[in-house]
Amino acid sequence: MEQLHQDSTLLEWYLAGDENALETLINRHSQRIYSFIFSKVFDKDVAEDIFQDTFIKVIKTLKRGSYNEEGKFLPWVMRIAHNLVIDHFRKNNRMPKFEGNDDFNIFSLIGDSSLNAEKQIIKDQVETDLRKLIEELPTDQKEVLIMRMYKDMSFKEISEITGVSINTALGRMRYAIINLRKIINKHNIVLTN
Repeated sequence: MEQLHQDSTLLEWYLAGDENALETLINRHSQRIYSFIFSKVFDKDVAEDIFQDTFIKVIKTLKRGSYNEEGKFLPWVMRIAHNLVIDHFRKNNRMPKFEGNDDFNIFSLIGDSSLNAEKQIIKDQVETDLRKLIEELPTDQKEVLIMRMYKDMSFKEISEITGVSINTALGRMRYAIINLRKIINKHNIVLTN
């Protein structure tokens, strides 16, 4: 609760003209927001662009006086980031496609219920293949990836269950994705229809 109060105080100071207050807010939440964006796009450059666009939109909204999410600064910024990620995929016609390129996010496919029968069969096969590949990951990475992607657990919940810090859980997830890519490349797997 104290953190929320501090965010709202910093916002008040920023709106009163203190530019450093916004810098403090951005620094406080930047790792979490960037990690969230990266977990969706799996591309450092794209994640950095979306991260910057997120805060440009935040600043514009604040300067317009349109912010009214009392005490909920971080969830509001995360929603903006999430919407910009969706816009990115729409703009690049990548929702959903069955391609093996580096920007393809297999996990966005798994939850899509609007697939036709042919694509459903392909999706099932991709999911089966992916589960086999996940088995090749080191145990700690596999554990975090399964909790996050298949059990839809937050990194906070994962850290509590595994007994590691949130940053360690995030790191394990990051390495799981990197290692999955290496395994896919090693086996020359192409996810295509």
